[in-house]
Amino acid sequence: MQAVTIPEPGGPQALVLAEVPDPDPAPGEVGVRVAAAGVNRADVMQRMGRYPPPAGAPEYPGLEVSGTIDALGAGVEGWRVGDQVCALLSGGGYAEAVCVPAGQLLPIPAGVSLTDAAGLPEVACTVWSNIVMTAQLAEGEVLLVHGGSSGIGTMAIQIARQLGARVAVTAGSADKLAVCRSLGAEILVNYRDEDFVETVRAATDGRGADVVLDNMGAKYLPRNVEVLATGGRLVVIGLQGGVKGELNLGQLLSKRGSVFATSLRARPAAEKADIVAAVRENVWPWIESGAVKPIIHASYPLAEAARAHADLEASGHIGKLLLLTGSAAP
Repeated sequence: MQAVTIPEPGGPQALVLAEVPDPDPAPGEVGVRVAAAGVNRADVMQRMGRYPPPAGAPEYPGLEVSGTIDALGAGVEGWRVGDQVCALLSGGGYAEAVCVPAGQLLPIPAGVSLTDAAGLPEVACTVWSNIVMTAQLAEGEVLLVHGGSSGIGTMAIQIARQLGARVAVTAGSADKLAVCRSLGAEILVNYRDEDFVETVRAATDGRGADVVLDNMGAKYLPRNVEVLATGGRLVVIGLQGGVKGELNLGQLLSKRGSVFATSLRARPAAEKADIVAAVRENVWPWIESGAVKPIIHASYPLAEAARAHADLEASGHIGKLLLLTGSAAP
């Protein structure tokens, strides 16, 4: 099969399409013929040599796919060859085929195309596991999402609104903020010329945000603590702004606040299966009703993975970027 490989870490041109062996599903795994793969910031970090795949995962990038089951490993129940699925991966999605633990499969939601479904697993599982399972966002609370127009951001807005929360977002342009508003965000902050602490406090009568979903890490740490409401929870899921920051424990203590730092990729398969099951139970009905939808910005042939990465890093997109394989490619 063909897969996007990384012979040497580097810029987007480090991604090289090559012939590699077809995978065979191990016991408990399912073989999937890939139609589309989601492109994520973690893939960029892997390409740069900063985020190696966990032990046992394929070396190719790609944390989510959609496609058709073409093989079942020993002991797999509840799935059949020919089923159309999407899946959360530990790696290997930038390929024509991949093997996935059966617990990380999801059916294609009604009303979503096979290719668009590739943009759902990573963002839905990331958002649900962090704002609900970790931070326990509740009805009537305020969620602040940094990077509101990203794939994770657009999903977080929609899920939070379904939970009855009020949503604040940061983004870098009026167009991106307009999309966030259309998805249900109420408090809009252009981070290029506004201070999110001041804006969120002003919009909440000085209270602040109950939950902050942060992709920046060190750069935003002090102000994220500052914007927390009493009892607030900061969840750090990305380090685009650096890995080391100063944490004011006195301020955190005075607010009875909490800071969580989480990742999804390296979790044990059993934990991932629990998250996937929760997403299927809670988020999939919203998607099938049309209340939550994948936001797809653009799709690229698998051979143009380098262009997709360059566009992702340019940050002009809104929502998800996808890679298409075989007959699905434009």
